[in-house]
Amino acid sequence: MAVTFFDLGSAAGLKKLDEYLLTRSYISGYQASKDDITVYTALSGAPSSSYVNVSRWYKHIDALLRISGVSEEGCGVTIEGFAPTEAVATPPAEDSKASKSAAAAEDDDDDDVDLFGEETEEEKKAAEERAAALKASGKKKESGKSSVLLDIKPWDDETDMKKLEEAVRGVQMEGLLWGASKLAPVGYGIKKLQIMLTIVDDLVSVDSLIEEHLTVEPINEYVQSCDIVAFNKICKYHIPKISFGMACTCSFLEKRWRLI
Repeated sequence: MAVTFFDLGSAAGLKKLDEYLLTRSYISGYQASKDDITVYTALSGAPSSSYVNVSRWYKHIDALLRISGVSEEGCGVTIEGFAPTEAVATPPAEDSKASKSAAAAEDDDDDDVDLFGEETEEEKKAAEERAAALKASGKKKESGKSSVLLDIKPWDDETDMKKLEEAVRGVQMEGLLWGASKLAPVGYGIKKLQIMLTIVDDLVSVDSLIEEHLTVEPINEYVQSCDIVAFNKICKYHIPKISFGMACTCSFLEKRWRLI
């Protein structure tokens, strides 16, 4: 459900946003999204520390944009230009002339505003900073990771399995991390190598790894065939101020696999 905020450049608008963030870490959902970017860019700069919740949120989003970016879509947010004013009681009759003169003065001020004039240097700089922040958040989208289990079979029972594993682990590339391994019997005295690996999805293709590295010279001197036994996406669960990373997940998967 879309959220609406009013006139974030005013004290009233910031107060409403501060109250909204009192019980929330982000504008919508449980992790940073494009809704946070929209509100972040609507602010002219870091809010006063008197707005405790807004200040905390602003520093967090600013750090994310500098480090990893924000990729979640969010639920949608709307920023209105001015905060709605509260109803005011009808002024006494003796003050009616003063009210009319004040209204006339405001009309004169409005006539002096050039709605179609050129942007000032400050406005241009603020627009460029907002555009740069949005561009950075789109570029630094975090890549997914996967955990893979391979079955690697030798030619016969005379194949040196130690050299076979050394040759397999000798394949190194960006985004590839070899994990635990063990030998499993196939039959007739032949054993196969079962080995786990973790890959960055955008950098490593398992099919290319097998076809272009594990089943070609010189490794094919030991390897007859290579099959994918399991392929699982590694999910990260985001909890405020705590992040369970890939190393933790891989360690858990490897330990669990060793018990099977």
